[in-house]
Amino acid sequence: MTPADRTAAGRDMARPSPFRQPKAVFAVAFACVVSFMGIGLVDPILPALASKLHATPSQVDLLFTSYLIVTSVAMLATGWVSSRIGAKRTLVTGLILIVVFAGLAGSSGTIGGIVGFRAGWGLGNALFIATSLAVIVSSATGGFSGAIILYETALGVGIASGPVLGGLLGNISWRGPFYGVCALMSVALLATIFLVPATPPPPQRSSIKEPILALRHGPLAKTSVTGLLYNWGFFTILGYAPFLMHLSALKLGAVFCAWGVLVAIFAVFGAPALRNRYGTARTLISSLILIAVILGIIGVFPGHRWVVIGAVIASGALIGLNNTLVTTAVMSVSPVPRGVASASYGFVRFIGGGIAPYLAGQLAAHFNAHVPFLLAAVIVLAGTAVVASLRGTLDDADAGESLPGHSPVRDAEEEAITEIPAEPEEAILAEQAFRKDRQQ
Repeated sequence: MTPADRTAAGRDMARPSPFRQPKAVFAVAFACVVSFMGIGLVDPILPALASKLHATPSQVDLLFTSYLIVTSVAMLATGWVSSRIGAKRTLVTGLILIVVFAGLAGSSGTIGGIVGFRAGWGLGNALFIATSLAVIVSSATGGFSGAIILYETALGVGIASGPVLGGLLGNISWRGPFYGVCALMSVALLATIFLVPATPPPPQRSSIKEPILALRHGPLAKTSVTGLLYNWGFFTILGYAPFLMHLSALKLGAVFCAWGVLVAIFAVFGAPALRNRYGTARTLISSLILIAVILGIIGVFPGHRWVVIGAVIASGALIGLNNTLVTTAVMSVSPVPRGVASASYGFVRFIGGGIAPYLAGQLAAHFNAHVPFLLAAVIVLAGTAVVASLRGTLDDADAGESLPGHSPVRDAEEEAITEIPAEPEEAILAEQAFRKDRQQ
């Protein structure tokens, strides 16, 4: 081994692992897992809800719409709230709302009641999601990229385990998944209260208009629109594909568990590897094209159960890639503070996720099951044109991150360390990781 090789190996050994973190990070990461369970939790019980509550598929898909649209709009206010009461209190408030409304959804006896309580659940989710990433980044010891990996790992585990929990509990009763989230989020709430340090409000308060005004920045707006278009395809699959499979809650849970495992693997391992080799823009464009192909396959063969099952599972790999790449791209190209960028991006992308499932049910009812998936394929394919227009910006961000000194990514790390309060020991560790990243 040459001296250069030994130096590189020593630097790799010294680099902090994204999975060796302070207890506060794992407390928030666990809450993230449970929060993201809510995305796929209801998939295995969608057909059962339609049958038990005498609802149409589009009515049942309103569970996604109310949840995501409220999450989208509430994202605009998350920075305003957090800057006045602090990150920890915002987390706790969001968790309390999720616990209360998940329990109420399980106790409801009508589809309208469940849809309404899912909206309240979405409000809590918005407060939690927007703040949780900032808290993880500020407290994590692996730098910005390590924090993103940890956050996306929590997302992947939550998405993968949500359908399993939904299938297991839904096999007993359709109310089971809602009560299950209520119980798990209660544990996460206690862990957050006792393990996450107090975070006083920042010196400067945010304006509720900041996330909207931030969208005047072209690259941030375009990246957010990419998230909207891709989420349209994502939630068309998540919201309407279960009605095409004609499976029990337990078997649907298994299908979406396999899908979620691929989401997690490709979010954590596939995205960084492909991004380093081919760049963000090329990888995103290829991934969006393949998602459009998968949606097209489902659209052409909606009556072939095993084709639909195979296509849904395969889509997990591509959705995992996009989850990491688009989130990282938003933070890399944004000229505004991290919390504002997260709110702007969340507001735009969840609009697509909220509209798509309901419209899929309506289109299938008025036309046939081919239409919603073929439309989603075209919409996702439009995202490739948006990414292509950003290619220069994304390539510059990739190049900047690979060089020593300043880059948008490293500047975002520094902002997270200096502007988001954390325990002194954790702040020191984060600063050490930041300085080490700067030297590489």
